Amino acid sequence: MDKIWEEMYMSAKLVQNERKISEYVSAGEVSAAILSKSGKIYTGVCIDTCSTLGICAERNAIFNMITNGEKEILRVLAILPDGKIGAPCGACRELMVQLMPETYKDIEILLDYENKRIVKLGDITPEWWI
Repeated sequence: MDKIWEEMYMSAKLVQNERKISEYVSAGEVSAAILSKSGKIYTGVCIDTCSTLGICAERNAIFNMITNGEKEILRVLAILPDGKIGAPCGACRELMVQLMPETYKDIEILLDYENKRIVKLGDITPEWWI
């Protein structure tokens, strides 16, 4: 595992800060980092609501990347509340596929930081529904 994964992990760890925003909204339990094609790292945290208005940390990081004028993802990682790495959910995978329909299969995803297990999005999302 190269140094950029460590930088991504530390960037995501810096923004992970579980907190209650209001009676109905909490944030920061899960954090994520995205490495864009330009080499910039974008981060995001999950925002949970009492309805379906929340967002996963990975999609938050992707939207941060898009907000800053980029659209191509090279790598993704998400840190769970216990500090371990977790795989992107179906909605996050779907967004990455729709964002990069021709090249999504090459996006690298860190699944296990301690054991340095890296997979490609195409390996865990082999057939797209469209």
